[in-house]
Amino acid sequence: MSINRSRSASLHDDIWNHRGPVIFSPVFSWPVNLLTIFLTLATRWVTLTRAMLFLVIALGMYNFLLPETTEMATLSAGWVLSSLARNAILMIIVAGSLHLYLFTFSKQGMQLKFDRRQTMDTHKRFSFGNQVHDNIFWCLISGVPIWTAYEVFYFWGVANGSITALSFSDNTVTFFIWLLILPVFNSTHFYVIHRLLHWPPLYELAHRLHHRNIQIGPWSGMSMHPVEHILYISSVLIHFVIPTHPVLVLIHLYLRCLTPAFSHAGFEKLIVKGKSITEAADFHHQLHHKYFDCNYGNVEVPLDRWLNTLHDGTDNATAVILQKRRLMLQERKQNSG
Repeated sequence: MSINRSRSASLHDDIWNHRGPVIFSPVFSWPVNLLTIFLTLATRWVTLTRAMLFLVIALGMYNFLLPETTEMATLSAGWVLSSLARNAILMIIVAGSLHLYLFTFSKQGMQLKFDRRQTMDTHKRFSFGNQVHDNIFWCLISGVPIWTAYEVFYFWGVANGSITALSFSDNTVTFFIWLLILPVFNSTHFYVIHRLLHWPPLYELAHRLHHRNIQIGPWSGMSMHPVEHILYISSVLIHFVIPTHPVLVLIHLYLRCLTPAFSHAGFEKLIVKGKSITEAADFHHQLHHKYFDCNYGNVEVPLDRWLNTLHDGTDNATAVILQKRRLMLQERKQNSG
């Protein structure tokens, strides 16, 4: 498999081993093509993708591992702690496996790795002076408990009748419609929350912790301040208000909390024995961690294009970002003087 790398001198030559390109989902392309929209939204759930993985996990959890509804009517330590343990195990399996495969054992080498540098291992800006340890700590000590809190309060509310849950048999069409729109809804929510987190007071309070990670890896995805975890996962609250099936809530939580391990993996795709197996990270978000004030959303919905916050991966876009940064620094110096 060839590495997509420009041989000409460019702003990227000291950074990138592999580049995108940044391509948005065709769902919002013009002119509208209904067949393309449906196939794009549906294919992810029936092919080897992380969405399909999360669907299978959610079905297994709901049918075999969740406690009985009567048990969840009371917030007892037993089922709450078992939920916490299940989610911690899921996080460790997903983020841990990706980290071991891509970084510890380097099974893929540099194939389709965006940043040519290795993940930074030690620096004083990280907790414990170690990036991986820092990331694991915030994922497991903050991310998993807050994820679990949303999950526990949903199922507790359903068990008490304060939250309505739909049955699959009576709402089959609704179930599949939700499957189609969940990624679009999450993408929109992510853009809004992410822009909010870049508001200076919130950035200093919370989001700065996530941006310690310039060179990212699977454990970086959910390495966030508790305030950011609360805001980031809050998209799941829509199920507290609009009745859906509980499996959809689990899928929603996995999309929120496990997808970042893939999207921050640093590799465009996973390759096993020379064959591309599934998508992993995307260059769009890799650019955000490098250049900071761009690409607040993801490629599901082209909000960055619509709202003029897009870095499309080209040298011209980098030049614009760097010039904007220089002007901001000059303005600050003038104001401080």
